[in-house]
Amino acid sequence: MQVLFKSRDPQASELRELAERRVRFALRRLRWLVPRAEVQMSDVNGPRGGIDKRCQLEFRTDGAGSVVVAAVARDWRSALDSALDRAARLLLRLWRRSHDARRLRQRLLSQDF
Repeated sequence: MQVLFKSRDPQASELRELAERRVRFALRRLRWLVPRAEVQMSDVNGPRGGIDKRCQLEFRTDGAGSVVVAAVARDWRSALDSALDRAARLLLRLWRRSHDARRLRQRLLSQDF
């Protein structure tokens, strides 16, 4: 899996290695479905503080197109973990939906009318 990291914030750039490891770990079972992942970290309010660390994940999937998930939290790690949690659930749900539809289609085609 190819993981790309983008950020203009110097503090977020320090998390490049951590973000790449966390993405690979969180999607280790869905690695075959997601050949490319893009992580974007941004500070929404800048130096003013508050709950403003944003992590946006974009996954290019085989069959489901592009999937984008974003999360906002107080710190970078929480935003990343929250976005990864949501992304893993969404990707699994998309795969199950397509897998169930294929299975139903095969069952209907195999029945004799």
